[in-house]
Amino acid sequence: MSPSPAPRPTGFSRRTLLAGVAGTAGLVLLTACTGDDGGNAQAAPTPEEADRLAEQVAVQEGVVAAYAAAAAADPALGDRVAVQAEQAAAQLDRLRAAAPGATSSAPAGTDGPPPGGDVRGWLRDRIGAAADGHEAACADQAAGRAALLGSVAAGLRGQVAVLA
Repeated sequence: MSPSPAPRPTGFSRRTLLAGVAGTAGLVLLTACTGDDGGNAQAAPTPEEADRLAEQVAVQEGVVAAYAAAAAADPALGDRVAVQAEQAAAQLDRLRAAAPGATSSAPAGTDGPPPGGDVRGWLRDRIGAAADGHEAACADQAAGRAALLGSVAAGLRGQVAVLA
């Protein structure tokens, strides 16, 4: 007589749990970053808002550059995260469209991972820091721009989870 298979543990799988956490984080960010803007949903950004949004364009440029540096340092990792790198570039395009006065700048801190270092960890840290920056900046924006920053931050949090 063959032994019967062990019963499956009850609860959530790791993948289901991560997907739920990422989804919840996205909803929290969107809720926290949107609010009553006094009916000025389509209002042009103030000069201060425009400057802060331009700073976030530079932050996202750093994410795109970090993906490129990580892929150069570890081509196998670059292949595994190609979709996430494309998502980061698309997020950058959306931020640039929302901040038409933003000019490209050389992103700070994207020299590349240290030789022989943990490329995946280095990339994860860069993306997490960018998500933190976008989260903080969304509180200083109105309506759609705040939602955009919150959405980009949530997307980056998902990318961090992929790299975990």
